[in-house]
Amino acid sequence: MSARLHGKAAVVVGGGQTPGTTMGNGRAAALTYAREGAHVLVIDRDEKSAEETAALIRDSGGKAVAHRADITAEEDCASIAETTLRVFGHIDVLHNNVGIVPTGHTEDLPPTDWRRGFEVNLTGMWMTCKYVLPHMRARGHGAVINISSIAGLLAGDGAIAYATSKSAVHAMTRSLALEYAPHGVRINAIAPGMMDTPMGVDSVARSTGARRDDVATQRASLVPMGHQGTAQDVADAALFLASDESAFITGVILPVDGGFTLKTGMH
Repeated sequence: MSARLHGKAAVVVGGGQTPGTTMGNGRAAALTYAREGAHVLVIDRDEKSAEETAALIRDSGGKAVAHRADITAEEDCASIAETTLRVFGHIDVLHNNVGIVPTGHTEDLPPTDWRRGFEVNLTGMWMTCKYVLPHMRARGHGAVINISSIAGLLAGDGAIAYATSKSAVHAMTRSLALEYAPHGVRINAIAPGMMDTPMGVDSVARSTGARRDDVATQRASLVPMGHQGTAQDVADAALFLASDESAFITGVILPVDGGFTLKTGMH
């Protein structure tokens, strides 16, 4: 069977990862796209981490280039499109994976944390789309995958800024999907749930002082399927949305959560 992304150019924004014992969503997506034949531009604010991902791809026989960019800087977002076109000549897939988790209840949350959450989680994602989508429109095809969170589908007790910004990502995804559907460009979002990733587990353990295994066990206990997901679970969903197998799918918010969001129903 031929590679599902053969000859395509994929941009993975947030393709490095924070320190941890497992693989993060961005790195897993970059490796998966490359395995399926895509040439990958790996974007991260941490250039060393982006280069580590690119090196893993090249070591496996794929083609990848690392590029440093901070998505809160408009000129950096513009450079993402410019660099991809210079290196690969076209852009077929944009994978937006950057996000932060501002926490705090309303009365205790500094406005700076609220604004920073939206700046990174929403505005930065919009700006990468702003500079990449014109090139997809001109070619008459393309796929954008925005990595959001199930927090955007639920109420955020103690994480109002995070939940609200991720809900806004869903609204933006659907609006962009409608705007660009006539031009052959598809835009979808993935909403991961409890994932065994550095951001999901290791970062929580470091910030709380808890043992990593205890954090992982507690998170797994919340999932109807009885375990956390992995970055590969998210990457596999992204691969489907990036490939021609989803050619008639746009504006979808796809939970990858082991049934977590089903628990909001009656018992």
